[in-house]
Amino acid sequence: MSGFTIDPWDPGYAAALAVENAAELGATSAELVLDIERPPAAWRPLTPAPGTALPGTLLVADGVRRVDARVWVHDPDTPMPVPGIAASYAAGIVRCGPEGAEPAEIEVCRTLISASPHTPEVKTPHATYHPSKAADASFEELSLALQRQVTQLEVDLAVRHRTKSDDLLLVDGPLRGRSHLPRTVGYIKTHHTAYLPPPQSAVVGELAPGQRTPVFLMGTSWRRHAWYVRLPVQSPAPWAGVARCEASAELEPAQVVQLADALTLALPPLAGVDYKDPRAPQNLVPIGGLEKLLRHHLGDARLLYRSLRTAAQGG
Repeated sequence: MSGFTIDPWDPGYAAALAVENAAELGATSAELVLDIERPPAAWRPLTPAPGTALPGTLLVADGVRRVDARVWVHDPDTPMPVPGIAASYAAGIVRCGPEGAEPAEIEVCRTLISASPHTPEVKTPHATYHPSKAADASFEELSLALQRQVTQLEVDLAVRHRTKSDDLLLVDGPLRGRSHLPRTVGYIKTHHTAYLPPPQSAVVGELAPGQRTPVFLMGTSWRRHAWYVRLPVQSPAPWAGVARCEASAELEPAQVVQLADALTLALPPLAGVDYKDPRAPQNLVPIGGLEKLLRHHLGDARLLYRSLRTAAQGG
């Protein structure tokens, strides 16, 4: 008998958990330091300072993941099989410069994750799933273990492609796990929690396209600098077209302000358009294009599922 069994439950069910935003859930009492750039009472929409230079190159990093099958790992140390997931994930880098945007590199990986130390390597005619260990057998922990692998792959690709000191790296999603990278900003498209007090939150609603809020310091389970920016948008809704950006808590205020101004200048030309992308304008054109490319590189989910079932049966 093989070392694992495929669960017939649809692997897509309940797999839509936004794991990359797990650190945001329930964060209703964030530590806030509002006077990093301006006193709280003096908050107002800010336009990038005169003379702000666009980054020479903007690198955009993103990753995608997919659960190809739920599995049961047969562990000789326990009477019951241990649940796990067989997953595919990919990460890529897009290099944006004066000549346009082009993919710099894409890498695809497969993994079989469970809490069992006996998690096997699974070879199929179409892919090899390498074993990795989760802290426990809950689906949330399996998903977080998968997300950590995606994040590490993004970091590896980013380090490989940082060729100039003025490159600015934009990662899609919170900065957690990547705050040690130089000149790196996390980009959050959706908002699960209103972190700012009402007076400062009102400033977000007053932003015009191409403007940002003052920088502030935010701490939940981890600390980072943050600011909100508005992209070009037609809707009059108060938070339409608003994204949140994050930078390392270790940076000096002047460094964060410089990053915030440079990115506020760089983002509007990259904003998505609503007739092409329902997540526009926050889903930037390079991010949307990279996501589509990465999902294509994950391969045919049905084919991989069938090959996993065949491998589980010893075929």
